[in-house]
Amino acid sequence: MGSVVGEVNRAPLVQSPKFRVGESAVSGLVPKHIITPRAPTQPCDNNTNLPHVKMVDKITPNDSRAQYKTADLNGVTYSYILAEPPGKARDTIFLVHGWPDLSFGWRYQIPHLVSLGLRVVVPDMMGYGGTDAPPSLTFYTYKRAADDLATLAQQLGLSRIILGGHDWGGAVVYRFALHYPTLIKAVISVCTPFMAPRKEFLDATVLPNFKYQLHLRGPEVEAEIVGEAKLRQFLHAMYGGRTPDNEPAFSTAHGVYFDVLPRISPSPLLSQEEMDFYVKRHALKGLHGPLNWYRTQELNFEDEKALAETMEGFKFDMPTLFIAGTRDGALPPAMSQGMDKWFRSLTRGEVNASHWALWEKPAEVNRYIEEFLSGQISAEKASL
Repeated sequence: MGSVVGEVNRAPLVQSPKFRVGESAVSGLVPKHIITPRAPTQPCDNNTNLPHVKMVDKITPNDSRAQYKTADLNGVTYSYILAEPPGKARDTIFLVHGWPDLSFGWRYQIPHLVSLGLRVVVPDMMGYGGTDAPPSLTFYTYKRAADDLATLAQQLGLSRIILGGHDWGGAVVYRFALHYPTLIKAVISVCTPFMAPRKEFLDATVLPNFKYQLHLRGPEVEAEIVGEAKLRQFLHAMYGGRTPDNEPAFSTAHGVYFDVLPRISPSPLLSQEEMDFYVKRHALKGLHGPLNWYRTQELNFEDEKALAETMEGFKFDMPTLFIAGTRDGALPPAMSQGMDKWFRSLTRGEVNASHWALWEKPAEVNRYIEEFLSGQISAEKASL
């Protein structure tokens, strides 16, 4: 995970020839790259310590605009956020979070997407928050996640959906699109580039920026980070908090520095109310389930052997948006070099942000998403 915080340095949107920039899903054509700002419909939390973020609307814990629902998906109970626009929904978008996050991680994007006429569905992924946390690793594979989300779409009566992901969620949405291509209308990934299935197993930790995964998939972190007090320290560290001497308690080269955690200052990316919510939700089941996502590389490889044999000349048919965080230490933009060959229509964007781009630069991320979706959102109501 990267560190925080930077000022706006917005790169231009790079488009495929098929993409029409600036056509708003709500208000028709607007000048290129210009989206009319919307006034917040919910008072913004002034405890967030990033001035340029304060005016971006977001959901809050217990927000009446976002309902928490549950669904039985292939024998596992999932919790998910459902947010709906007034009147007819033009389309439905599923948003998939990563580690160590929750469905609430999309809090800055949910109101904006609803304002575009979208129904928004955001699950707590396997092991997180209100969703079950089975001990077996087989529940934490890409294929299992894709199957469960496809089942949720079926239960909601949806024949096609838009799909967005961040961190592990970005990896999931690409795999979802591989396994269920006719279900996916468009794909959005924030920070996570596409890495194709391989014919031969390669441990991701051979990459210097993935060395931290050795620590996370071992027993030490989940054994050490137990109870709300330690979870609070840990989450502040993971979300960019540092000591008064500017020392981090996490690095991509090592993992978690337990001795530094007690000295970590609060993350500037969350208010106290938001951090309280994160701590309570993560304390429900602890870190074993979330960390299982780092223990499934070999299972994912086995699941994808057949897919790997079909990747020669393969291209995703659905339009795809990839937004890079220029200061993301775990998923640096350079990792996306060469991914264009896998897509018929890939749109690129980047924001001057760490790994937590959804929170650091929500207005820019939302603008990229709106511009991209202007050509994808249906005028028809998706049935529910």
